[in-house]
Amino acid sequence: MNQTLIKYLPSFFRIRLEGRANLQNILANTGWLFIDKILRMGVGLFVGVWIARYLGPEQFGLYSYVIAFVSLFGAFATLGLDGIVVRDIVRYPSCKNEILGTAFILKLIGGIVTFLLIIGTIFFLHHHDDLIHWLAGIIAFGMIFQAFDTIDFWFQSQVQSKYTVYAKNAAFLLIALLKVVLIFIRAPLIAFAFAGLAEIILGAIGLTIAYKLHGYTPKTWWGNFSWAKKLLSDSWPLVLSGATIAIYMRIDQIMLGNMVGNEAVGTYSAAVRISELWYFIPTAIASSIYPTLIRAYHESEENFYHKLKIVMGYFFWGALLLSVIIASFSQGIIHVLFGDGYAEAAKILSIHIYSSIIVSMSIVFSQKYVIDGTVRVSLIGTIVGAISNIVLNLWFIKIYGPAGAAIATVISYLLPTIFLGIFVDKRILFAFVESIYYLLKKHKHV
Repeated sequence: MNQTLIKYLPSFFRIRLEGRANLQNILANTGWLFIDKILRMGVGLFVGVWIARYLGPEQFGLYSYVIAFVSLFGAFATLGLDGIVVRDIVRYPSCKNEILGTAFILKLIGGIVTFLLIIGTIFFLHHHDDLIHWLAGIIAFGMIFQAFDTIDFWFQSQVQSKYTVYAKNAAFLLIALLKVVLIFIRAPLIAFAFAGLAEIILGAIGLTIAYKLHGYTPKTWWGNFSWAKKLLSDSWPLVLSGATIAIYMRIDQIMLGNMVGNEAVGTYSAAVRISELWYFIPTAIASSIYPTLIRAYHESEENFYHKLKIVMGYFFWGALLLSVIIASFSQGIIHVLFGDGYAEAAKILSIHIYSSIIVSMSIVFSQKYVIDGTVRVSLIGTIVGAISNIVLNLWFIKIYGPAGAAIATVISYLLPTIFLGIFVDKRILFAFVESIYYLLKKHKHV
Protein backbone atom coordinates (compact mmCIF):
# COMPACT_ATOMS: atom_id res chain seq x y z
CA MET A 1 0.00 0.00 0.00
CA ASN A 2 1.42 3.39 -1.06
CA GLN A 3 1.40 5.76 1.93
CA THR A 4 3.91 8.30 0.61
CA LEU A 5 1.30 10.80 -0.56
CA ILE A 6 -1.84 9.39 1.08
CA LYS A 7 -0.61 10.36 4.57
CA TYR A 8 -0.76 14.05 3.60
CA LEU A 9 -4.50 13.87 2.86
CA PRO A 10 -7.04 15.16 5.43
CA SER A 11 -8.25 12.57 7.95
CA PHE A 12 -11.71 12.67 6.32
CA PHE A 13 -10.23 11.14 3.16
CA ARG A 14 -7.78 8.81 4.92
CA ILE A 15 -10.62 7.15 6.86
CA ARG A 16 -12.50 6.43 3.64
CA LEU A 17 -9.40 5.02 1.99
CA GLU A 18 -8.70 2.51 4.76
CA GLY A 19 -8.50 -1.01 3.37
CA ARG A 20 -8.94 0.15 -0.24
CA ALA A 21 -5.43 -0.55 -1.49
CA ASN A 22 -6.27 -0.28 -5.19
CA LEU A 23 -7.87 3.14 -4.80
CA GLN A 24 -4.95 4.28 -2.66
CA ASN A 25 -2.50 3.24 -5.37
CA ILE A 26 -4.51 5.07 -8.03
CA LEU A 27 -4.68 8.26 -5.96
CA ALA A 28 -0.99 8.07 -5.07
CA ASN A 29 -0.09 7.47 -8.71
CA THR A 30 -2.19 10.45 -9.78
CA GLY A 31 -0.54 12.54 -7.08
CA TRP A 32 2.94 11.73 -8.34
CA LEU A 33 1.92 12.65 -11.90
CA PHE A 34 0.46 15.91 -10.64
CA ILE A 35 3.66 16.72 -8.73
CA ASP A 36 5.61 15.99 -11.91
CA LYS A 37 3.44 18.43 -13.87
CA ILE A 38 3.65 21.22 -11.30
CA LEU A 39 7.42 20.84 -10.88
CA ARG A 40 8.05 20.89 -14.62
CA MET A 41 5.75 23.87 -15.12
CA GLY A 42 7.28 25.91 -12.32
CA VAL A 43 10.95 25.21 -12.99
CA GLY A 44 10.35 25.04 -16.75
CA LEU A 45 8.73 28.47 -16.81
CA PHE A 46 11.49 30.02 -14.68
CA VAL A 47 14.36 28.57 -16.72
CA GLY A 48 12.51 28.97 -20.03
CA VAL A 49 11.89 32.67 -19.42
CA TRP A 50 15.52 33.15 -18.39
CA ILE A 51 16.69 31.46 -21.59
CA ALA A 52 14.32 33.61 -23.66
CA ARG A 53 15.66 36.81 -22.06
CA TYR A 54 19.26 35.65 -22.57
CA LEU A 55 18.87 34.59 -26.21
CA GLY A 56 16.66 37.50 -27.25
CA PRO A 57 13.69 37.31 -29.67
CA GLU A 58 15.77 36.46 -32.76
CA GLN A 59 17.66 33.42 -31.42
CA PHE A 60 14.83 32.31 -29.14
CA GLY A 61 12.57 32.48 -32.19
CA LEU A 62 14.94 30.30 -34.21
CA TYR A 63 15.12 27.77 -31.37
CA SER A 64 11.32 27.75 -31.00
CA TYR A 65 10.90 27.39 -34.77
CA VAL A 66 13.12 24.29 -34.90
CA ILE A 67 11.42 22.72 -31.87
CA ALA A 68 8.01 23.31 -33.48
CA PHE A 69 9.27 21.86 -36.77
CA VAL A 70 10.64 18.72 -35.12
CA SER A 71 7.45 18.27 -33.07
CA LEU A 72 5.45 17.93 -36.31
CA PHE A 73 7.08 14.53 -36.80
CA GLY A 74 6.81 13.37 -33.18
CA ALA A 75 3.79 11.11 -33.74
CA PHE A 76 5.79 9.00 -36.20
CA ALA A 77 8.46 8.38 -33.56
CA THR A 78 6.10 7.41 -30.74
CA LEU A 79 3.76 5.50 -33.11
CA GLY A 80 0.83 6.16 -30.77
CA LEU A 81 1.79 3.11 -28.72
CA ASP A 82 1.64 4.58 -25.21
CA GLY A 83 -1.87 3.73 -24.07
CA ILE A 84 -2.10 0.61 -26.23
CA VAL A 85 1.01 -1.02 -24.75
CA VAL A 86 -0.13 -0.27 -21.20
CA ARG A 87 -3.56 -1.72 -21.99
CA ASP A 88 -2.11 -4.92 -23.44
CA ILE A 89 0.34 -5.47 -20.56
CA VAL A 90 -2.61 -5.27 -18.15
CA ARG A 91 -4.65 -7.63 -20.33
CA TYR A 92 -1.87 -10.13 -21.03
CA PRO A 93 0.63 -9.96 -18.12
CA SER A 94 2.23 -13.28 -19.14
CA CYS A 95 3.24 -11.69 -22.47
CA LYS A 96 4.91 -8.72 -20.77
CA ASN A 97 8.40 -9.31 -22.19
CA GLU A 98 7.11 -9.86 -25.73
CA ILE A 99 4.94 -6.75 -25.64
CA LEU A 100 7.67 -4.53 -24.15
CA GLY A 101 10.33 -5.91 -26.49
CA THR A 102 8.15 -5.44 -29.56
CA ALA A 103 7.18 -1.91 -28.50
CA PHE A 104 10.84 -1.02 -27.88
CA ILE A 105 11.90 -2.23 -31.34
CA LEU A 106 9.00 -0.43 -33.04
CA LYS A 107 9.74 2.83 -31.21
CA LEU A 108 13.47 2.50 -31.95
CA ILE A 109 12.81 2.00 -35.66
CA GLY A 110 10.23 4.80 -35.58
CA GLY A 111 12.73 7.12 -33.91
CA ILE A 112 15.51 6.38 -36.42
CA VAL A 113 13.22 6.75 -39.45
CA THR A 114 11.74 9.97 -38.04
CA PHE A 115 15.22 11.36 -37.36
CA LEU A 116 16.26 10.70 -40.97
CA LEU A 117 12.98 12.15 -42.27
CA ILE A 118 13.48 15.35 -40.27
CA ILE A 119 17.08 15.72 -41.45
CA GLY A 120 16.07 15.21 -45.08
CA THR A 121 13.17 17.66 -44.84
CA ILE A 122 15.12 20.39 -43.04
CA PHE A 123 17.96 20.15 -45.58
CA PHE A 124 15.44 20.45 -48.42
CA LEU A 125 13.67 23.48 -46.93
CA HIS A 126 16.73 25.28 -45.49
CA HIS A 127 19.66 23.98 -47.51
CA HIS A 128 21.83 27.07 -46.89
CA ASP A 129 21.41 27.38 -43.10
CA ASP A 130 23.92 25.20 -41.22
CA LEU A 131 22.73 26.33 -37.77
CA ILE A 132 19.18 25.12 -38.45
CA HIS A 133 20.61 21.81 -39.72
CA TRP A 134 22.55 21.30 -36.50
CA LEU A 135 19.70 22.36 -34.22
CA ALA A 136 17.18 20.11 -35.98
CA GLY A 137 19.62 17.20 -36.00
CA ILE A 138 20.43 17.48 -32.28
CA ILE A 139 16.80 17.89 -31.19
CA ALA A 140 15.54 15.14 -33.54
CA PHE A 141 18.26 12.72 -32.38
CA GLY A 142 16.53 12.61 -29.00
CA MET A 143 13.57 10.83 -30.62
CA ILE A 144 15.67 7.68 -30.94
CA PHE A 145 16.14 7.53 -27.16
CA GLN A 146 12.38 7.85 -26.61
CA ALA A 147 12.31 4.10 -27.25
CA PHE A 148 13.32 3.75 -23.58
CA ASP A 149 9.96 5.25 -22.61
CA THR A 150 8.78 1.66 -23.10
CA ILE A 151 9.96 1.12 -19.52
CA ASP A 152 7.51 3.80 -18.41
CA PHE A 153 4.71 1.73 -19.97
CA TRP A 154 5.56 -1.04 -17.53
CA PHE A 155 5.45 1.31 -14.54
CA GLN A 156 2.12 2.74 -15.75
CA SER A 157 0.66 -0.76 -16.04
CA GLN A 158 1.68 -1.41 -12.41
CA VAL A 159 0.30 1.98 -11.26
CA GLN A 160 3.84 2.96 -10.20
CA SER A 161 4.45 6.13 -12.18
CA LYS A 162 6.41 7.61 -9.28
CA TYR A 163 9.52 5.77 -10.53
CA THR A 164 9.18 7.47 -13.90
CA VAL A 165 8.75 10.77 -12.06
CA TYR A 166 11.94 10.08 -10.07
CA ALA A 167 13.97 9.23 -13.19
CA LYS A 168 12.67 11.95 -15.50
CA ASN A 169 12.65 14.73 -12.91
CA ALA A 170 16.18 13.95 -11.76
CA ALA A 171 17.29 14.45 -15.37
CA PHE A 172 15.04 17.50 -15.77
CA LEU A 173 16.35 19.28 -12.66
CA LEU A 174 19.98 18.46 -13.45
CA ILE A 175 19.67 19.83 -16.98
CA ALA A 176 17.69 22.85 -15.74
CA LEU A 177 20.69 23.65 -13.53
CA LEU A 178 23.01 23.10 -16.50
CA LYS A 179 20.96 25.55 -18.60
CA VAL A 180 21.33 28.18 -15.90
CA VAL A 181 25.10 27.59 -15.97
CA LEU A 182 25.04 27.94 -19.77
CA ILE A 183 23.38 31.33 -19.38
CA PHE A 184 26.02 32.49 -16.89
CA ILE A 185 28.91 31.42 -19.14
CA ARG A 186 27.11 32.99 -22.13
CA ALA A 187 27.01 29.76 -24.12
CA PRO A 188 25.85 29.74 -27.76
CA LEU A 189 22.37 28.65 -28.83
CA ILE A 190 23.49 25.20 -29.94
CA ALA A 191 24.60 24.40 -26.36
CA PHE A 192 20.96 24.57 -25.21
CA ALA A 193 19.99 22.08 -27.91
CA PHE A 194 22.67 19.68 -26.65
CA ALA A 195 21.36 20.21 -23.10
CA GLY A 196 17.87 19.18 -24.22
CA LEU A 197 19.29 16.05 -25.83
CA ALA A 198 21.25 15.25 -22.66
CA GLU A 199 18.02 15.44 -20.63
CA ILE A 200 16.37 12.79 -22.83
CA ILE A 201 19.42 10.51 -22.63
CA LEU A 202 19.71 10.90 -18.84
CA GLY A 203 15.98 10.20 -18.51
CA ALA A 204 16.43 6.98 -20.51
CA ILE A 205 19.33 5.94 -18.27
CA GLY A 206 17.29 6.74 -15.16
CA LEU A 207 14.35 4.64 -16.37
CA THR A 208 16.66 1.71 -17.09
CA ILE A 209 18.20 1.93 -13.60
CA ALA A 210 14.74 2.12 -11.97
CA TYR A 211 13.61 -0.91 -13.96
CA LYS A 212 16.68 -2.91 -12.90
CA LEU A 213 16.22 -1.92 -9.25
CA HIS A 214 12.84 -3.66 -9.45
CA GLY A 215 14.59 -6.88 -10.46
CA TYR A 216 13.92 -6.61 -14.20
CA THR A 217 16.12 -5.98 -17.21
CA PRO A 218 15.40 -5.05 -20.85
CA LYS A 219 17.66 -8.00 -21.79
CA THR A 220 14.70 -10.32 -21.13
CA TRP A 221 12.57 -8.58 -23.78
CA TRP A 222 12.16 -9.98 -27.26
CA GLY A 223 10.35 -8.87 -30.39
CA ASN A 224 7.43 -10.71 -31.91
CA PHE A 225 6.08 -10.11 -35.42
CA SER A 226 2.50 -11.01 -34.51
CA TRP A 227 2.58 -8.55 -31.61
CA ALA A 228 4.06 -5.90 -33.91
CA LYS A 229 1.15 -6.36 -36.31
CA LYS A 230 -1.37 -6.16 -33.49
CA LEU A 231 0.15 -3.07 -31.89
CA LEU A 232 0.47 -1.20 -35.19
CA SER A 233 -3.04 -2.14 -36.31
CA ASP A 234 -4.38 -0.60 -33.10
CA SER A 235 -2.11 2.45 -33.09
CA TRP A 236 -2.18 3.78 -36.66
CA PRO A 237 -5.30 5.93 -36.09
CA LEU A 238 -3.53 7.46 -33.09
CA VAL A 239 -0.47 8.22 -35.24
CA LEU A 240 -2.71 10.06 -37.70
CA SER A 241 -4.47 11.86 -34.86
CA GLY A 242 -1.16 12.77 -33.18
CA ALA A 243 0.31 14.15 -36.42
CA THR A 244 -2.83 16.20 -37.03
CA ILE A 245 -2.79 17.59 -33.49
CA ALA A 246 0.90 18.53 -33.89
CA ILE A 247 0.07 20.45 -37.06
CA TYR A 248 -2.91 22.02 -35.31
CA MET A 249 -0.83 23.17 -32.33
CA ARG A 250 2.49 24.17 -33.92
CA ILE A 251 1.96 25.13 -37.56
CA ASP A 252 1.44 28.78 -36.56
CA GLN A 253 5.05 29.10 -35.34
CA ILE A 254 6.42 27.43 -38.47
CA MET A 255 4.36 29.59 -40.85
CA LEU A 256 5.27 32.69 -38.86
CA GLY A 257 8.96 31.84 -39.17
CA ASN A 258 8.71 31.29 -42.92
CA MET A 259 6.48 34.32 -43.63
CA VAL A 260 7.84 36.93 -41.20
CA GLY A 261 11.08 35.76 -39.52
CA ASN A 262 12.66 34.32 -36.40
CA GLU A 263 12.14 37.42 -34.25
CA ALA A 264 8.39 37.18 -34.83
CA VAL A 265 8.49 33.53 -33.75
CA GLY A 266 10.39 34.55 -30.62
CA THR A 267 7.84 37.12 -29.47
CA TYR A 268 4.95 34.82 -30.41
CA SER A 269 6.49 31.84 -28.56
CA ALA A 270 6.96 33.96 -25.43
CA ALA A 271 3.26 34.83 -25.43
CA VAL A 272 2.17 31.26 -26.16
CA ARG A 273 4.34 29.94 -23.32
CA ILE A 274 2.30 32.02 -20.85
CA SER A 275 -1.04 31.39 -22.57
CA GLU A 276 -0.67 27.60 -22.64
CA LEU A 277 0.61 27.48 -19.06
CA TRP A 278 -2.97 27.29 -17.79
CA TYR A 279 -4.11 24.35 -19.92
CA PHE A 280 -3.26 21.87 -17.17
CA ILE A 281 -6.06 23.24 -14.93
CA PRO A 282 -9.06 22.10 -17.05
CA THR A 283 -7.18 18.89 -17.85
CA ALA A 284 -6.76 18.05 -14.16
CA ILE A 285 -10.37 18.97 -13.32
CA ALA A 286 -11.71 17.00 -16.29
CA SER A 287 -9.82 13.91 -15.10
CA SER A 288 -11.55 14.19 -11.73
CA ILE A 289 -15.09 14.58 -13.12
CA TYR A 290 -14.62 11.94 -15.84
CA PRO A 291 -16.04 9.04 -13.72
CA THR A 292 -19.09 11.21 -12.91
CA LEU A 293 -19.75 11.76 -16.61
CA ILE A 294 -19.39 8.02 -17.30
CA ARG A 295 -21.95 7.18 -14.61
CA ALA A 296 -24.32 9.85 -15.91
CA TYR A 297 -24.06 8.46 -19.44
CA HIS A 298 -25.03 4.97 -18.25
CA GLU A 299 -27.94 6.37 -16.23
CA SER A 300 -29.61 8.32 -19.04
CA GLU A 301 -28.75 10.48 -22.04
CA GLU A 302 -30.68 13.39 -20.58
CA ASN A 303 -28.72 13.27 -17.32
CA PHE A 304 -25.46 12.97 -19.27
CA TYR A 305 -26.08 16.16 -21.27
CA HIS A 306 -27.30 17.88 -18.12
CA LYS A 307 -23.94 17.16 -16.48
CA LEU A 308 -22.07 18.17 -19.64
CA LYS A 309 -23.77 21.57 -19.74
CA ILE A 310 -22.98 22.28 -16.10
CA VAL A 311 -19.32 21.24 -16.44
CA MET A 312 -18.90 23.24 -19.65
CA GLY A 313 -20.57 26.20 -17.96
CA TYR A 314 -18.00 26.21 -15.16
CA PHE A 315 -15.19 25.76 -17.68
CA PHE A 316 -16.47 28.59 -19.90
CA TRP A 317 -16.89 31.19 -17.17
CA GLY A 318 -13.71 30.15 -15.38
CA ALA A 319 -11.63 30.34 -18.56
CA LEU A 320 -13.29 33.63 -19.56
CA LEU A 321 -12.45 35.17 -16.18
CA LEU A 322 -8.84 33.96 -16.45
CA SER A 323 -8.58 35.26 -20.03
CA VAL A 324 -9.89 38.72 -19.12
CA ILE A 325 -7.45 38.99 -16.19
CA ILE A 326 -4.43 37.83 -18.22
CA ALA A 327 -5.37 40.03 -21.19
CA SER A 328 -5.80 43.06 -18.91
CA PHE A 329 -2.36 42.62 -17.36
CA SER A 330 -0.57 41.24 -20.44
CA GLN A 331 1.81 44.19 -20.77
CA GLY A 332 2.94 43.95 -17.16
CA ILE A 333 3.27 40.15 -17.33
CA ILE A 334 5.45 40.24 -20.45
CA HIS A 335 7.54 43.16 -19.17
CA VAL A 336 8.28 41.50 -15.82
CA LEU A 337 8.99 38.04 -17.23
CA PHE A 338 10.63 38.68 -20.60
CA GLY A 339 11.72 42.32 -20.61
CA ASP A 340 11.32 45.15 -23.13
CA GLY A 341 12.74 43.08 -25.99
CA TYR A 342 9.51 41.08 -26.07
CA ALA A 343 7.10 44.05 -25.78
CA GLU A 344 5.11 42.95 -28.84
CA ALA A 345 4.31 39.65 -27.10
CA ALA A 346 1.86 41.51 -24.81
CA LYS A 347 -0.55 42.14 -27.68
CA ILE A 348 -0.22 38.52 -28.82
CA LEU A 349 -0.86 37.23 -25.29
CA SER A 350 -3.96 39.43 -24.91
CA ILE A 351 -5.43 37.68 -27.98
CA HIS A 352 -4.06 34.13 -27.66
CA ILE A 353 -5.18 33.72 -24.04
CA TYR A 354 -8.81 33.55 -25.22
CA SER A 355 -8.01 30.23 -26.89
CA SER A 356 -8.02 28.79 -23.35
CA ILE A 357 -11.83 29.08 -23.36
CA ILE A 358 -12.16 26.80 -26.39
CA VAL A 359 -9.41 24.47 -25.17
CA SER A 360 -11.24 24.03 -21.85
CA MET A 361 -14.50 23.20 -23.60
CA SER A 362 -12.74 20.90 -26.09
CA ILE A 363 -11.35 18.77 -23.26
CA VAL A 364 -14.94 18.04 -22.18
CA PHE A 365 -15.95 17.36 -25.80
CA SER A 366 -13.12 14.83 -26.12
CA GLN A 367 -14.33 13.02 -23.01
CA LYS A 368 -17.85 12.95 -24.44
CA TYR A 369 -16.62 11.33 -27.66
CA VAL A 370 -14.69 8.68 -25.72
CA ILE A 371 -17.63 7.92 -23.43
CA ASP A 372 -20.19 7.48 -26.21
CA GLY A 373 -17.76 5.68 -28.56
CA THR A 374 -17.57 8.35 -31.28
CA VAL A 375 -13.82 9.07 -31.14
CA ARG A 376 -13.68 9.36 -34.95
CA VAL A 377 -15.74 12.56 -34.58
CA SER A 378 -12.92 14.03 -32.50
CA LEU A 379 -10.43 13.16 -35.26
CA ILE A 380 -12.65 14.87 -37.86
CA GLY A 381 -12.74 17.97 -35.67
CA THR A 382 -8.96 17.98 -35.30
CA ILE A 383 -8.49 17.70 -39.08
CA VAL A 384 -10.94 20.57 -39.66
CA GLY A 385 -9.08 22.65 -37.08
CA ALA A 386 -5.66 21.90 -38.59
CA ILE A 387 -6.76 22.81 -42.12
CA SER A 388 -8.53 25.98 -40.98
CA ASN A 389 -5.47 26.97 -38.92
CA ILE A 390 -3.23 26.77 -41.99
CA VAL A 391 -5.67 28.73 -44.20
CA LEU A 392 -6.34 31.40 -41.57
CA ASN A 393 -2.63 31.82 -40.81
CA LEU A 394 -1.91 32.43 -44.50
CA TRP A 395 -4.41 35.26 -44.41
CA PHE A 396 -4.00 36.82 -40.96
CA ILE A 397 -0.19 36.61 -40.69
CA LYS A 398 0.12 38.46 -43.99
CA ILE A 399 -2.07 41.28 -42.63
CA TYR A 400 -1.31 41.42 -38.88
CA GLY A 401 1.98 39.53 -38.43
CA PRO A 402 2.42 37.63 -35.11
CA ALA A 403 -0.87 39.01 -33.74
CA GLY A 404 -2.55 37.56 -36.83
CA ALA A 405 -1.25 34.11 -35.91
CA ALA A 406 -2.90 34.49 -32.50
CA ILE A 407 -6.19 35.52 -34.12
CA ALA A 408 -5.99 32.54 -36.49
CA THR A 409 -5.37 30.20 -33.56
CA VAL A 410 -8.41 31.39 -31.58
CA ILE A 411 -10.72 31.14 -34.61
CA SER A 412 -9.36 27.75 -35.72
CA TYR A 413 -9.91 26.36 -32.21
CA LEU A 414 -13.57 27.45 -32.38
CA LEU A 415 -14.35 26.28 -35.94
CA PRO A 416 -14.29 22.48 -35.27
CA THR A 417 -17.00 22.88 -32.62
CA ILE A 418 -19.18 24.82 -35.06
CA PHE A 419 -18.46 22.42 -37.93
CA LEU A 420 -19.18 19.28 -35.89
CA GLY A 421 -22.26 20.89 -34.37
CA ILE A 422 -23.74 21.71 -37.77
CA PHE A 423 -22.77 18.65 -39.79
CA VAL A 424 -22.10 15.80 -37.34
CA ASP A 425 -23.47 16.19 -33.80
CA LYS A 426 -25.97 19.02 -33.27
CA ARG A 427 -26.45 18.18 -29.60
CA ILE A 428 -22.87 19.09 -28.74
CA LEU A 429 -23.29 22.53 -30.36
CA PHE A 430 -26.53 23.11 -28.45
CA ALA A 431 -24.83 21.97 -25.23
CA PHE A 432 -21.96 24.37 -25.95
CA VAL A 433 -24.28 27.34 -26.49
CA GLU A 434 -26.59 26.47 -23.59
CA SER A 435 -23.69 25.99 -21.18
CA ILE A 436 -22.76 29.67 -21.53
CA TYR A 437 -25.90 30.83 -19.73
CA TYR A 438 -26.97 27.56 -18.07
CA LEU A 439 -25.35 28.19 -14.69
CA LEU A 440 -26.66 31.72 -14.50
CA LYS A 441 -30.19 30.54 -15.21
CA LYS A 442 -30.43 27.31 -13.24
CA HIS A 443 -28.00 27.77 -10.31
CA LYS A 444 -27.58 24.00 -9.99
CA HIS A 445 -24.50 21.96 -9.11
CA VAL A 446 -23.00 18.75 -10.47
